[in-house]
Amino acid sequence: MDPITLAGIALALVSMVVAAFMAGMNPIAIFLGDIGSIILVVGGTIGVTAASGTMPQALNAPKALVKGLTGGAGIDRAEVIKQLVGFADTARKEGLLALESEIEKIEDPFFQRGLQLAVDGTDPGDLRDMLELDLERMAVRHKEGAGFFSTAAGMAPAMGMVGTVIGLVDMLGNLEDPSTLGPAMAVAFLTTLWGAFIANYFFQPIAARLKSLAADEMASKELVLEGILSIQAGSNPRAVAGKLVTFLPPSAREDVLGA
Repeated sequence: MDPITLAGIALALVSMVVAAFMAGMNPIAIFLGDIGSIILVVGGTIGVTAASGTMPQALNAPKALVKGLTGGAGIDRAEVIKQLVGFADTARKEGLLALESEIEKIEDPFFQRGLQLAVDGTDPGDLRDMLELDLERMAVRHKEGAGFFSTAAGMAPAMGMVGTVIGLVDMLGNLEDPSTLGPAMAVAFLTTLWGAFIANYFFQPIAARLKSLAADEMASKELVLEGILSIQAGSNPRAVAGKLVTFLPPSAREDVLGA
């Protein structure tokens, strides 16, 4: 799991547990007081979320979850810029065909495909169109992945309310023994607690993180696209570097420009 994700979740959970203990409550006993409430909220949320989308979106949700939990810092843009500037220098001196041997060394399929298209002599306009279409489809996939968890975050509290209403109906149907009203009401409201908990401590953070990772990946792909087009146009390596460092924060630009 990515360190910042782990640290954030841990801080949120610890804060809740400490606050509960300070109030004289046992959070473990509260949350695990009724397993049926957990099944209703978690199962109901996943079910209605899956029903609100398509089969591929539901099947891709586990993969998106893993990415949300383990996705790291992404591509080192400074290193990619240095690589592109090196390619620009080689292309200026020896021609685009000299980059043929470098293509297989590139790990990123998008970068590899774009450079191959450039080496093959693809028209710059067509090259841009093809790679931008790749980016558009990637953005759609990322949006669907994050959208599943955003939808789940909205459904979870509703499932919690459904469970609470069921519990209250059952409680009101058994008013003969007043001593059972307190415990019955506590169990009824437990589903509301679980709905709010998984929505705000799990689904919403995962959705937000997936959106952040998608934005970072999109920016990195756009950097590669602009770099390849500059190489194909025969731009001066220093001009390529000056253009691409705009994808970096100001504090990191000098290192690339001075390389």
